[in-house]
Amino acid sequence: MSYRIGLVGKPSVGKSTFFNAATMNDVPEGAYPFTTIDPSVGEAYVRVECAAPEFGETCTPSVGFCEEGTRFVPTKLVDVAGLIPGAHEGNGLGNQFLTDLNEADVLVHVVDFSGTTDAEGEPTEGHDPREDIDFLEDELDMWYLEVLEKGIERYETGYDGEDDDIEVELAEQMSAFRTNKDEIKREILSLGLDLDPATWDETDREDLAREIRKVTKPMVVAANKMDTPEAQANYEEIASDPDYDHLTFVPVSAHAEKALKRADEQGVVEYRPGDADFEIVGDLAADQREGLDAIAGFVDEYEGTGVQRALEAALFDELGVVPVFPGGANGLGNERGEVLPDCFLLPEGATAEDFAYHVHSDIGEGFLHGIDCRTDRQVGADHALDDRAVIDVVTTN
Repeated sequence: MSYRIGLVGKPSVGKSTFFNAATMNDVPEGAYPFTTIDPSVGEAYVRVECAAPEFGETCTPSVGFCEEGTRFVPTKLVDVAGLIPGAHEGNGLGNQFLTDLNEADVLVHVVDFSGTTDAEGEPTEGHDPREDIDFLEDELDMWYLEVLEKGIERYETGYDGEDDDIEVELAEQMSAFRTNKDEIKREILSLGLDLDPATWDETDREDLAREIRKVTKPMVVAANKMDTPEAQANYEEIASDPDYDHLTFVPVSAHAEKALKRADEQGVVEYRPGDADFEIVGDLAADQREGLDAIAGFVDEYEGTGVQRALEAALFDELGVVPVFPGGANGLGNERGEVLPDCFLLPEGATAEDFAYHVHSDIGEGFLHGIDCRTDRQVGADHALDDRAVIDVVTTN
């Protein structure tokens, strides 16, 4: 599980409910600030169409599970605590919040689209969800700007004694954000700026910090509580607002997802996470049926509860992650008779050699070539892997 999805949001918006619905862990929930004190890490899943049926086989996953041709591949979900005003200045749990957040590859921002929690997480009515979206982005931008300013200062004072280009200096200063000099240079030029910070004004620096943040901390907005009329009205306005074109919005009811998973565990319904419908199979009291009927209407209209879709949008749409299956020279099984036991999630553009190293460093060091199990064709080290590729690695080790 090489990827970490950071779950973030102000208090009382349903962030812990989302986390519990995705992982079915028992993290405390409640409508009060700092319900989550320490980062909780759980195993969530993203759906991948299993390759085994294409070969007339049935897979035997070593991790995760497979249902009716849909593979549920584990990923890490981190419930990050401490988003309050001034987090970037260390207020509240600010420093720890930023540290935990920075370990995430992509963010899912849970926002109460019903407008029933204010900026502090207290009950209210008519709160504009835009304020919450802007609030998180502003906190992150100010954090990035502080680090950027330190890099500019190092450049201008010649702190390290090296006559480096500005993009080199900034890349070193901002390395914790997993950026590099080429990416920094590209963002500088995309804003029409010179490669000389002496020509940048305050607005230029803020714009550059924001663009670097957008690239290095991609974000999905989980528009939570969408099973309410207020949230649905807000969603129509905000998701179509051009000011938010850089964000991906997913309509979500974390409450509905958790309720369906609980009901499935209890044998009341048959539900597969992410599906747009479910079947009632057990006896229900009148109030239970009424609740499930309401959920049925929601998942039908929005094609699911949105929890799975938000996680998958984060990995597949924002990061471009590619699922890859390791095959075998004699079919899909390994020496233990397991069929496609693994499904690895690799970065966009990953090559056959990258895949070999991902499986094990020894396999990568002895890499000779790969074999595309669908075509039986040999592929070289620099062959870029397609989505759901099935690759057998030939190695000296």
